[in-house]
Amino acid sequence: MTFRNILAASAATVTLALVTTSAMADTVTVFGKNGKEGYGAKFAVIQRFQPNRHGLPPAGAPTWSYSFKYGRKTYTDAFIGTAPTTNSTTTIPVYLVPMAMTYGSTTYDPTKVTANGVSIVQNVLNSPLFQSSVNYTQGGTNIGTTQYEDAFQRATLWGTAKSYPNWHTIFGTPTVEPVQTFNVGTHGELINAFGASNLILANISYFDSAIQKLIGTLKIPSTALPLFITTNTYLSSTNNTSGCCIGGYHSVYSSQPYAHATYITTAGAFAQDVSALSHELGEYIDDPSTNNSSPCGVLEVGDPLEGNANYGGYPYTVGGVTWNLQDLATLEYFGAPANTSINNYFTFQGESIGVCANGS
Repeated sequence: MTFRNILAASAATVTLALVTTSAMADTVTVFGKNGKEGYGAKFAVIQRFQPNRHGLPPAGAPTWSYSFKYGRKTYTDAFIGTAPTTNSTTTIPVYLVPMAMTYGSTTYDPTKVTANGVSIVQNVLNSPLFQSSVNYTQGGTNIGTTQYEDAFQRATLWGTAKSYPNWHTIFGTPTVEPVQTFNVGTHGELINAFGASNLILANISYFDSAIQKLIGTLKIPSTALPLFITTNTYLSSTNNTSGCCIGGYHSVYSSQPYAHATYITTAGAFAQDVSALSHELGEYIDDPSTNNSSPCGVLEVGDPLEGNANYGGYPYTVGGVTWNLQDLATLEYFGAPANTSINNYFTFQGESIGVCANGS
């Protein structure tokens, strides 16, 4: 773990819920659906008018192009990393920014020590998202011991990747920035949701404007992934629960991809521990420009499965700690040919669904 400027180590069907467009041509697209309480498990992607939306790759980690044909149409998408045939490893620099969220007298700070004796930030760093701590065997096929997103990426392209054992897409040990305080003010409220109490709800556009500025203020390199972490906080596409509850999103700012995810500490709740982060990191790798396409619409590998049991999460216990990692849709779900993905799976965990069954 690396710290900057501080001391070291002290399913239901997923449907499009709403789309809003700002005067700055930013489009907030929210996937999920509301329950009877007026809120639901949701994720978002923010698309904004920029050069990379016209076929140019974004700044940041290297990208490579993948093409497949479905029906009479050919789809060409950009993924983070290098092609499997290079048989090489891409290591993505990550700058993790803890966001202390404040509403009135309530503050949730991901750098504070939690019930298991370490902070939310440390739990994130210890998780299978950044540690090669799990041997992934899917349907009897051993992918290897690696990080979760790398295991998924190898699985979704297993027809090729199995012949190239040194091909990996890895997140480097994150550089952890000093905690940043964000005052929700009039742009949010306190809520009870998914069995968790007294959570902060903040407007996504207000929050996004602030973290865009932090990318520049903190001088995060354009080659890195800025990753913003909150805890016990959801975002909303409105200023009330009708737009709740967004567990994470990703976007591109000044040609630099970035992502946000929350870490809910209540077991069983939507976005518990690193489940939302596993969703967003998978989508960052497979849709870094926020404009990859498929027969299902946008190629967002997490959204089709967030409505499943446990919000699509599968528990993995390592060293006595359990993390819930969300299942992700493989390229065969998005219409890629048979034998593209491991065991012809449509999801990493082998869920039985059809092409585009749950939308994008």
